[in-house]
Amino acid sequence: MLAEYLARLAMQYVFERAKPFAGSAFANFVRHDIAVEAKKTIALWPYDLTLKASVGQGNWASVPWLAFFHPLITRSATEGFYVVFLINPIAETITLSMNQATTAVYNEHGERRGRDVLRRRAKDMAERVGDMAGRFNRDPISLGSDMGYPLGYEAGHAFGKTYTPQSIIDADLTGDLRALLDAYQALILRGGLTPLDVMQDEAGSQDIEEVRRYTLSRRIERAPDVRKKVLASKTLVCEGCKLDPVLDYGYSGKPVNTPLDVHHAKPLDGLAEGEQRLYRIPDDFLLLCPTCHRMIHKQDDPADLKQLQRSIRFRHMREVLYPTT
Repeated sequence: MLAEYLARLAMQYVFERAKPFAGSAFANFVRHDIAVEAKKTIALWPYDLTLKASVGQGNWASVPWLAFFHPLITRSATEGFYVVFLINPIAETITLSMNQATTAVYNEHGERRGRDVLRRRAKDMAERVGDMAGRFNRDPISLGSDMGYPLGYEAGHAFGKTYTPQSIIDADLTGDLRALLDAYQALILRGGLTPLDVMQDEAGSQDIEEVRRYTLSRRIERAPDVRKKVLASKTLVCEGCKLDPVLDYGYSGKPVNTPLDVHHAKPLDGLAEGEQRLYRIPDDFLLLCPTCHRMIHKQDDPADLKQLQRSIRFRHMREVLYPTT
């Protein structure tokens, strides 16, 4: 059914976008029906993804799309990297693509230089998961438009597959989508768009597997949704030294802005690359002050809270002045 819906989108888009955008039944079909069918397609697959189908905001887009976002990377097409179906309405083709955000790159580098950056990153993405890209094509794609964003999508394409409405069938489509989502997961586990030398500097190691595990843990810790959920499930006190931002600093701001770090304490050593579950909230996390967070990462086992607590050689002033025992 998803193949049928995408074929309809490719064949009818030029005709439908000649009509008013507001209140369009076809636009609703894309945003709702196609998105729902895509969710049904991947419902039993082991991925934690959000989906969105778009024909534009306020006006018809040059290129409609259906995208799959991993929450550790992005929840929109304006940031990060993701898997997406891109429609060329002129040629009536559907391209399944490992792609990346155009907006953020354009904002930083401008359109012309930004496309060079996107092409370079696309090549890096394809090479980082080259062992999983064999069934796909790395050739440039055409989306039938000379507008800025479609040109950015073309530049940001790492690898994928293009179909015509006549050739697309659900069995092939779902197989290709599953394979590309597996590659997407692998790309996340291998560091995403972060250059290897940057990952090595941050991890303080040259061992590639250790560097990848460190980078993934830090990505998990920094994910906005993860932090919000962990803070909501725990007492807002450092689990290492017991620093309490309210008592020790007089902190009175929002809990989400509390000066405590979320630490991913679940060892990733045994995580197979095909394994999709990366974390559980709150089981796999600790709340630590910035100092304790830095120190636990220097341990041989950055999940050993007891070792961290045994190493602490200081007491907070309130414990000295106002002992509770």
